[in-house]
Amino acid sequence: MGKKKHSKNPGVIKPYEVVKILRKSEKPLSGGEIQKRLGLTKRHRKFVKELLVSQVAEGKIVKAGSAYGLLEKMNMITGKLQVQRSGAAFVLPDEKGRKDIFVRPRSMNEAWHGDRVSVAILSANSGGKNPEGRVLSVLERGKQVFPVRVARATGATALLCNPTDPKLNFGIVVEPKEAVKSPSLASGKLEKSVLNKAGVDSTVASSKEQSFDYSKVSRGDILLVAPGERIHANLWKGKILKYLGREDDVLVQEAIVKANNGVPTEFPEKALEEAASLPDRPSEEDFESREDMREIQFVTIDGATAKDFDDAIHVETIAKGYRLRVAIADVSHYVAMNSPMDREAGKRANSYYFPKSVEPMFPEALSNGLCSLNPNVERLAMNATIEFDKTGVPLSSKFASVVIRSHARLTYNQVYKAIIQGDEEERAKISEVVPMLEVAEKLALQINARRKERGSLDFDLPEPEILFNLQGETVDICPRVRNFAHQMIEEFMIAANEAVAEFLTAREMPCLYRVHPGPDPQKLTNFFKVLKKMGIASDIPDPITPQSLQKVLQSADGADQEFLVSRMLIRSMKQAKYEPGNEGHFGLASDCYCHFTSPIRRYADLAVHRSLKVALGDQHQPMHAQKQLTGLGSHLSARERVAMEAEREILKRLTIIFLKDKVGEQFTGIISSMAEFGFWVEFQEVMAEGMIRLASLSDDYYTFWADRQMIVGERSGKAFRLGQKVIVKLDSVSLELLEANLSIVEGGEDFKKYV
Repeated sequence: MGKKKHSKNPGVIKPYEVVKILRKSEKPLSGGEIQKRLGLTKRHRKFVKELLVSQVAEGKIVKAGSAYGLLEKMNMITGKLQVQRSGAAFVLPDEKGRKDIFVRPRSMNEAWHGDRVSVAILSANSGGKNPEGRVLSVLERGKQVFPVRVARATGATALLCNPTDPKLNFGIVVEPKEAVKSPSLASGKLEKSVLNKAGVDSTVASSKEQSFDYSKVSRGDILLVAPGERIHANLWKGKILKYLGREDDVLVQEAIVKANNGVPTEFPEKALEEAASLPDRPSEEDFESREDMREIQFVTIDGATAKDFDDAIHVETIAKGYRLRVAIADVSHYVAMNSPMDREAGKRANSYYFPKSVEPMFPEALSNGLCSLNPNVERLAMNATIEFDKTGVPLSSKFASVVIRSHARLTYNQVYKAIIQGDEEERAKISEVVPMLEVAEKLALQINARRKERGSLDFDLPEPEILFNLQGETVDICPRVRNFAHQMIEEFMIAANEAVAEFLTAREMPCLYRVHPGPDPQKLTNFFKVLKKMGIASDIPDPITPQSLQKVLQSADGADQEFLVSRMLIRSMKQAKYEPGNEGHFGLASDCYCHFTSPIRRYADLAVHRSLKVALGDQHQPMHAQKQLTGLGSHLSARERVAMEAEREILKRLTIIFLKDKVGEQFTGIISSMAEFGFWVEFQEVMAEGMIRLASLSDDYYTFWADRQMIVGERSGKAFRLGQKVIVKLDSVSLELLEANLSIVEGGEDFKKYV
């Protein structure tokens, strides 16, 4: 009796059956062999191929040549390829706990930075080093479309281009006559969602749409392309999807960064339809089950250009001390779990901020309208009421769903001038809320003093602010002005976050905590070695506590290296993340902390709101189960890093453009970091940095002493060290490589001082 065949419908075949067959086999199998062992005939060849492709994409099996096998049997792993500027790369394994796999440029096959790949292990790790591997196949392209810069014409009509991401080190050849007429259609080959995921910004200059004459494209223009087939070792074909503009346009640079980092720029139709179906303002029915706080003198305090207002505050004195109310926009009332808006917000994870634009987590109808705590209109909110004693110690807290009316939309500068500086003109403008703000200042000072006592680390690093002229050109990059009005709101938000986290923990409710582990021991050891050479600190404190590290920061107050000490300490620490297990927040010296205060722009806060509502007895509010929070936390933490990388990249790009007409000028700077091939210098005249390569130091042969963070001349003993003040000349800038190259004018000092 022959082997039983499956019915004509191959749907009875389950994906795991392929894995079972390969596990039993002594060798990898071809598609035809797998087809036979599944009991299928040639007419099922297409089904088998699709099944194998899906299993490879999921990382369940791996393709090697024309055969398929199991990762564990073929000494392979899957992971994401991260390419460094040097050309070398590492594969970050999907399997947690595995070391990163080092990949040489010649071993990357057809893989690009950001691709998910399968890699064969060539040599095991030894002496603590990473194992080495070779990329076998690309499982999923990290980028299906990306921006390129036109380098030159090639052939009769073609253009040779290079990706704007320096980590994508290859060429793309495109034909202007084959350009897609509309990026939303993309010849039927690319879905609009793919373009959206790539950060295609439909707002970039309407004149650059399908009517654009691509024959006029010239060097330095930025195009969005979809890569095609490989035509040479380092050259690929591509198709033009969109003309973005000239590379020195700020909006074009923002479009580049969005595409390079996969920042979404358009909402799915269903999400927009859902947002459009919501009312312009809350109804009386919405108020029925809520505590009415409309007469309480809430105010919002934000930046001058802010449009979405998450939080409002009110402070009053009581017999025991103070009562703080923090009202936060009740986004969960309008956004149901697993609705189109919720799914899209979860994917985005947060809003993305750029100098000239914002990509919000929710459609503007919510983020700037219905949920935003705009002045003089009713808004639904979740309120945290916290009572403090006269020294700022919290005594009790309670929470409620409320309706409020913001009595004033204030800016940080307004509050600073009126309350901190006592400016009479400014006080007159906001006279109705001045008494309340004066009480708020007193409470904020008490909370801040208490937080410092427990060891909370305040990294007062200057944040860059890009200033534009009327033509939209960058005219300066300077430290963003911060004052106690900023600090006041931060203190109140931290207090509310802690109160909510403690409330949910006490009731054993699922909570997505904001976790910040302690410093990395090895990095901290290196940090103190450098501080010792700088004469700022001696030995590593024992034990390592937020208080002991706070003293180190205080010891650098007022020194030229103050910002550098803060930055080095930050780099020695692990990144904060979202997790369902409470491990505390080291940087804030907080035992229990979550994010509650920004649900319009952070999905983690929305998840916390849902848990809080359930804890308060809302039987109609769904929430994330404990087991869901682990995956959600990992996703939100990853997207937060994407937002940070995008912010750094746009700053770097606009800085390069700003420095273009300053080539040849001299700057005073501080050596801020070092590597084997050179060191970086931060300018004091403008918030920018450049690099001095060792190859440009022609007066001696220089060596990098990593353990002391010094670069020393072999013959002269001339040395450069972290924190050292130098005078440099700006030699050149490169927007393609995102580099500013410097040369030393003055600053090398005698080596013997640092031995």
